[in-house]
Amino acid sequence: MAEKRVYFFGKGKAEGKAEMKHLLGGKGANLAEMTNLGVPVPPGFTIATSVCQEYESNKGKWPAGLNKEVDENIAKLEKAMGQKFGDNKNPLLVSVRSGAAVSMPGMMDTVLNLGLNDKAVEGLIEKTGNPKFVYDIYRRFIDMFADVVMGCSHSNFEKAIHAAKEKAGVENDNQLSAEQLQDVVEKYKAIYKKHVGSAFPQDPKKQLVNAVNAVFGSWESERAIKYRKLNKIESLLGTAVNVQAMAFGNMGEDSGTGVCFTRNPSTGKKEFYGEYLINAQGEDVVAGIRTPQPLKSLNKAMPNLYKELTALMTKLEKHYKDMQDIEFTIQEGELFVLQTRNGKRTAAAAIKIAVDMLKERLINNREAVHRVTANQLDTLLHPSFDTNAKRDVVAKGLPASPGAAVGQVVFDAEAAEKWEAQGKKTVLVRTETSPEDIGGMAAAEGILTVRGGMTSHAAVVARGMGKCCVAGCSDISINEKTKKFSVAGKTFKEGDWVSLDGSNGQLMAGAVPTVEPKMSGDFRKFMTICDKVRKIKVRTNADTPEDAEKAVGFGAEGIGLCRTEHMFFEGKRVWYVRQAILEADNYAEMKKEMEEAETKTEQQKIKSKYSETKKNFESALRRLASYQKKDFEGIFKAMAGKPVTVRLLDPPLHEFLPHDKATQSEMAKRLGVSLKKVKEQVEKLNEFNPMLGHRGCRLAVTYPEFYRMQAKAIIEAAIAASTPKKKVVPEIMIPLVGHVEELKIVKEEIVDEIKQVLKSHDTKLTYKIGTMIEVPRAALTADEIAAEADFFSFGTNDLTQMALGFSRDDVAKFTAKYIEYGIYKDDPFQVLDQSGVGKLIETGVKLGREQKKTLKVGICGEHGGEPNTIEFCADQGMNYVSCSPYRVPIARLSAAQAASK
Repeated sequence: MAEKRVYFFGKGKAEGKAEMKHLLGGKGANLAEMTNLGVPVPPGFTIATSVCQEYESNKGKWPAGLNKEVDENIAKLEKAMGQKFGDNKNPLLVSVRSGAAVSMPGMMDTVLNLGLNDKAVEGLIEKTGNPKFVYDIYRRFIDMFADVVMGCSHSNFEKAIHAAKEKAGVENDNQLSAEQLQDVVEKYKAIYKKHVGSAFPQDPKKQLVNAVNAVFGSWESERAIKYRKLNKIESLLGTAVNVQAMAFGNMGEDSGTGVCFTRNPSTGKKEFYGEYLINAQGEDVVAGIRTPQPLKSLNKAMPNLYKELTALMTKLEKHYKDMQDIEFTIQEGELFVLQTRNGKRTAAAAIKIAVDMLKERLINNREAVHRVTANQLDTLLHPSFDTNAKRDVVAKGLPASPGAAVGQVVFDAEAAEKWEAQGKKTVLVRTETSPEDIGGMAAAEGILTVRGGMTSHAAVVARGMGKCCVAGCSDISINEKTKKFSVAGKTFKEGDWVSLDGSNGQLMAGAVPTVEPKMSGDFRKFMTICDKVRKIKVRTNADTPEDAEKAVGFGAEGIGLCRTEHMFFEGKRVWYVRQAILEADNYAEMKKEMEEAETKTEQQKIKSKYSETKKNFESALRRLASYQKKDFEGIFKAMAGKPVTVRLLDPPLHEFLPHDKATQSEMAKRLGVSLKKVKEQVEKLNEFNPMLGHRGCRLAVTYPEFYRMQAKAIIEAAIAASTPKKKVVPEIMIPLVGHVEELKIVKEEIVDEIKQVLKSHDTKLTYKIGTMIEVPRAALTADEIAAEADFFSFGTNDLTQMALGFSRDDVAKFTAKYIEYGIYKDDPFQVLDQSGVGKLIETGVKLGREQKKTLKVGICGEHGGEPNTIEFCADQGMNYVSCSPYRVPIARLSAAQAASK
């Protein structure tokens, strides 16, 4: 039996269903599902996504047998509609729409009213007695077919329709008379012939074939590829093609078209939401050509129809158990549903809908955590406008997608992308956006349009991206040639700063100050749901009490990485670090001379000099210990008994020394040494490859005093911060261990220091000593290292550098090409290289736990806040992930999604 490629739906029965999304695309699967549910869907058929792949492989030719299947399904459609495709008196007209398995709003192509030609127009006028309607759909068809199928830009036709409206003295297309529209049709045909080089095609079957090919071709269009790349949409066969009988919303005042949502996609509020236009077709609403009416006003205009529509909305939401985005058409008082899909929504709306639907028992906890993406959550962790700041409001549009956007004005997508690459923040200002603007919309902080409603292209795409959008701001006047816009007596040119408030639709002059986000209300409730589902714990990377408090507010369950070297640069303490470095070297040299002295006389000569150096060295360390103790005490108190992992000094010493002459002179003066001595020290400590040099535990082998000082500060701070109810159990992490003997030597010094501290305080304290696994050899010999370690923490930043041989400081020079060529799917410093670095981690965890079953294991590189990496860590049975404070909620969500996948 030949492979089935085409699936029919109509008259209450469909050959497909919702579960066939991969084969029928989201649109086709839902059309089939709605048909089976008894929803009034115009009949049609779906050409499977697999055919798109075959079409590409066959270099733009239909696979054998497809033509016959399409003809058979056209015959079924003719029977269902009582019309004939290609007939001149009673023509069957269809729409041809794309539909991938994953929703890609506005990214691929659609052709409406297909099947019309000059003779069919005459027959349809005779049949309907409505020449205005017929000429309207014919001019639309010529425009869309030319644009989508033949590559003749819509702008060519826009000029003609604009001239016709100007001549007639009307504002909207639907105000033109039948005769005026007939004249527009003739002008459109002339434009088509001029740009395409041939007359508009009159054979409906050829029209259909070319339209289907155009939809297949749109899968590989630049905008569709960019959209999939931005949204990380992968592993799809291609797009399906939906051929469906037309329902006409432009047949008069008893007809219309609209888009509606079962809940508010901006706020998540449980209310019917949407827009419609009387006497219009679907693209009029989506493209923002006319300003639509709010859905609730349909209740006054057509109360029975509104009641039928809202009943269907409720039915579809309950069936799909998610907010639905529904397209509908009213043809002479009869309702048709053209599409339903899970609606795009803002981050705030996604959270509210998940929380509310859980409360309504439509979904469970495990389903709820998958209703919000990590990217959506990320947008809620960005700043919002300061309510106390002054606002110079110059205009107001529709609050199409909430958020705060501050940036410099640009007028085209290309400029937005270019400026973003230069590190600039922009606001994209357009008359109306189109699918070609997708790259610029992604690059901009926010989008402002003159035309369009709450369901326009700009609004829908911005909500999906989590971008701030103000649409339909009709008060502004744009001159795209001079790159300026004017409003309220002010002119803004490219590069001027503006601010957008997507929550109330305000456009403000200048850069309005923003404030940091807080987690409360539904956000906090949603995080609680995530915590019920997830298994792996979430810690934070924090180096100050302020960061620690912030992370606790976001739900951190401890600190997985406290980088002590960051504390050394604050205020005056950097000078004590520099003094310690200078004296440490002198101290080490003199200590060696003392040991090598053959006589007491020689020892005596060195001793006085050695004593002074030792005194200075220990003095500098004592001052640093005092600072460090205060820092650690603040962090321990902020974490209130939660585990804190403190990484001991990691970078090479030369990073603390000045390299410019002025600061070197200041160092010499402060420390009472010659400039020559400072320069010699800087030169001596300079390294050819610091990444692989004298740093981490290697420093402690050479200069054990540094780690002893830090261990003393940590333990004394833990003693001071502990309370009877909240005992501090510090976790001391030794970095850059590659050999178990390094760990043994350094650990012995630290334990000796801790014993002395505890003895002097006459107290006991539980503590742990572990290591950061960031050297490949450590992962490969993890069983040996685990014998000496209480815990492992994988430092994936350095582990990635060493395993790949990439410098994270220089990788940007070639990463883009590597990703383009598919060498790596993502930047390995942002998304863990699971097939390479991941194998080292997997080996390290396995060997470590074979040696010590109770070994605590975590990850503390920035990968710890990346969703794919978190899932990988959960699969490895790690105890926790650790990430920066603002990524803690994302990690909590990702951990829940990993546990419930």
